[in-house]
Amino acid sequence: MTKQPEYILEENLVSQLQELGYSKVVIKDEADLIGNLKAQLEKHNKTFYSDNEFKQILNQLSKGNIYEKAKILRDRITYNKDNGKTGYVELINQIHWCKNQYQVTHQITMEGKYKNRYDVTILINGLPLVQIELKRRGLELKEAFNQTNRYERHSFSSGKGLFQFIQLFVISNGVNTKYYANNPVKARSFKQTFYWADVNNKIITQLSEFSKLFLEPCHLSKMITKYIVLNTSNTLMVLRPYQYYATEAIVERVKTSNKFGYIWHTTGSGKTLTSFKTAQILTNLEDVHKVVFVVDRKDLDYQTIKEFNSFSEGSIDATNNTSALVKQLSDDTKLIVTTIQKLNTAISKPKHFAKMEYLQKEKVVFIFDECHRSQFGETHNRIKAFFGKSQMFGFTGTPIFADNSVKNALGKRTTKDLFEECLHKYVITDAIRDRNVLKFSIEYMNTVKLKDDVVDIKVEDINTAEVLEAPERLDNNVDFIIDNHSRKTHNKRFTSIFCVQNVKTLIKYYDIFKEKKDNENHDLKVATIFSYQANQLDEDANGFIPDEDYEDFLSEPESLYDTKHTRERLDEFIDDYNKMFKTNYSSNEFYSYYKDIGKRVKNRQVDVLLVVNMFLTGFDSKLLNTIYVDKNLKYHGLIQAYSRTNRILDEVKSQGNVVCFRNLKDATDEAITLFSNKEAIEEIILQPYEDYIEDFNEAVERVKAITPTFESVNDLVSEAEELEFVKAFRELMRVKNVLNTFTEFSYDDLGMDEQTFENYKSKYLDLYETIKSESQKEKVSILNDIDFELELIRRDEINVTYILSLLAKLSDTKKPQEQEKQKKQISDILESEIQLRSKKELIEKFIEENLPLVTDSDLIPDAFEDFWTIEKKSAIVNLSKEENLDFKKLVDLVSNYLFTEKEPLRDEVISVMNERPSLKERAKSSNRIITKINDFIETFINGMG
Repeated sequence: MTKQPEYILEENLVSQLQELGYSKVVIKDEADLIGNLKAQLEKHNKTFYSDNEFKQILNQLSKGNIYEKAKILRDRITYNKDNGKTGYVELINQIHWCKNQYQVTHQITMEGKYKNRYDVTILINGLPLVQIELKRRGLELKEAFNQTNRYERHSFSSGKGLFQFIQLFVISNGVNTKYYANNPVKARSFKQTFYWADVNNKIITQLSEFSKLFLEPCHLSKMITKYIVLNTSNTLMVLRPYQYYATEAIVERVKTSNKFGYIWHTTGSGKTLTSFKTAQILTNLEDVHKVVFVVDRKDLDYQTIKEFNSFSEGSIDATNNTSALVKQLSDDTKLIVTTIQKLNTAISKPKHFAKMEYLQKEKVVFIFDECHRSQFGETHNRIKAFFGKSQMFGFTGTPIFADNSVKNALGKRTTKDLFEECLHKYVITDAIRDRNVLKFSIEYMNTVKLKDDVVDIKVEDINTAEVLEAPERLDNNVDFIIDNHSRKTHNKRFTSIFCVQNVKTLIKYYDIFKEKKDNENHDLKVATIFSYQANQLDEDANGFIPDEDYEDFLSEPESLYDTKHTRERLDEFIDDYNKMFKTNYSSNEFYSYYKDIGKRVKNRQVDVLLVVNMFLTGFDSKLLNTIYVDKNLKYHGLIQAYSRTNRILDEVKSQGNVVCFRNLKDATDEAITLFSNKEAIEEIILQPYEDYIEDFNEAVERVKAITPTFESVNDLVSEAEELEFVKAFRELMRVKNVLNTFTEFSYDDLGMDEQTFENYKSKYLDLYETIKSESQKEKVSILNDIDFELELIRRDEINVTYILSLLAKLSDTKKPQEQEKQKKQISDILESEIQLRSKKELIEKFIEENLPLVTDSDLIPDAFEDFWTIEKKSAIVNLSKEENLDFKKLVDLVSNYLFTEKEPLRDEVISVMNERPSLKERAKSSNRIITKINDFIETFINGMG
């Protein structure tokens, strides 16, 4: 069967959309687009616009960026009618979303930086709101994604910029189809493209089936008007199918009944966005008096408010005390975020009753975040009893079942007991399949050794407190982390948490880390936080990770607990933290310290965060990929802790790493079985090391079948052959990226040695450089939109600082043979590390001309800095001369670029030119100069260390 060409896919899709109710319209260019827009807006608004009136409307539509246009779309435009009155234009009907005008067209040509012809465009009321890009079967979906990125850079903003009204992109190769929200190119990621699915989470990949369900006019306009969130970071977010179904289920239940319900969406799947959109829609229902979003810990309260306000600035008025909450409950505030403790106080204290009594007869909807935490005591019943007409809905990633429930004064209670029916389920296996979260790589380490014996004790035998607390064991565990942390975190590109059983053990671990750092055995930045209340053992808590609520225990008399020692030690650790980060915290400012340490972990400023319970639930950081575990965990506590590591980020973060210093194998299997199914273990946990060795060696065979040696990459004749090599070597890199994190990884196990791999990598980078330079000329190439996944090659610690350390070693070497060997090592690194390639020629110049003149290796950094400063000035002077630019203005332009990280606009570049080019040449000239500025920054600024 021959591969289906793109034009056949396109024709079939247009025909299908016509059957779904779209009108086909021929639009060749922007002039046709504008003419059609006028006619459609007139039809939608049941009026006629004179040329003068429509000119005003078009001027307003032309203003703003993607985010601002999304806001304009959801508002009404005003204009001055010819009769002097004010006219209003509705761009899309948001209340009755099916009552809009739907059209489809294809092959619209727009000319901006380059001329582009778009595949299929869906117009709603004349505005291009959905762009569909198609690739023939067999091509990667990412190529269509990259193509839309090129269109954004080249032509979407051209003319009146109407294509920046696009709300959704759809990309398909016929067999795979995904959708995603429009955003500036820098804010887009292929990781944020989604498959649609049915209510049971079965993904829908075929273009025809996807179109029938997702592109059906009513559903599509509902997605645009109801299920796109305008984040205040100036980005658009569209809900994934499971988020859509959960929201719809709750809204429907509120509309048609007084029943409760809960949503089971696995940890890391975006429950906050779902609950926000649910709350937002519910506040617009006439029958709903108030929506109260309830959390049970101050840190989650803070985090949730921050996230809610990022979705809609000022939508949440956070309550700082119970009186403020009572005021909100009694005034016209429609959406409230509070803690369960404050809510309990508000309904329990008689002094608040008068202000809140009327709520007993009003419909109040409660949404509980992570409803498994504090919902199993009397408070739930008290809220339920006070608000007689309330409806309660819970969100959880790990529900409480009979197996993992804990007995309290009210007996054993499950999530179903409290919230009745599960309205939608999206479990961890669903999320891994959809690539919304990552798999786990779990290693069980044997680090205990008998005295005078080299044989490890098996992890299964480590059961006694004496063995668990043995100094030798703790020391071994710290050594393991020091030795393997760089491997686990991809050279500190990511960060980690180390959770331990109790504060006593935590203090011991911290002291060991500190002593080893003082002895220069490691350079890891280790921080810690814990509550200094009495340690409560939780072996029998069936997986609950107890909340360390500092507000509660700080109010207790210190004499109740033996806390003096632990508090003093915490202050010592905070002092270390203050020295490390130039801060000024103490245990008296516990919450401020808590917030700061969380931010620094998220920003990758802390390498290892030592905790007992804190940060094991409710803490999300995409830059955290590893958890070290020396703690008994079970059921939902185990899943919650492991799930700190598996947030999706990029190609390098291929899995969440879990290193267990205890035998949690059975507990892990039980937890996975409870929260998914017995067959799910293989879907959730990475394959064994040996399987990836086999995958790597198979990938080696595919590379060698195309290019038997690395030199034979030079002999590839056609772009089709180059494409095959790129895909084959990229797969090799992907597998190696996973292998790198295994403790036992060794090149000796592979079918390709390290030097050969590096040689192939250099050729791979040569191809990338060729394509990059040719794409600037807009050469039509099948490689233009291929993703080289260069992040799999970049190593953060290999920068100029690292090279200087090698130069010092080279300078101290006296034997000519050894010098040549070290020179070759440096040359190979400069060739194979992508961020150093641009610096290779200059560094080699320094080695040949300047290094021999440096008499003391300690002076090399200063000598190099002097050399680099001279070369940098020379480069910027040469750029200004070559392009006839005003030198001072050029320096200011580059400085501003570095400060704002925003590429200069065309007009800003033109203002630097001593002689302004003709209108025809402006685009070409400014693009050439921006390219040279980027090359300058890549050479002299980036990767300097």
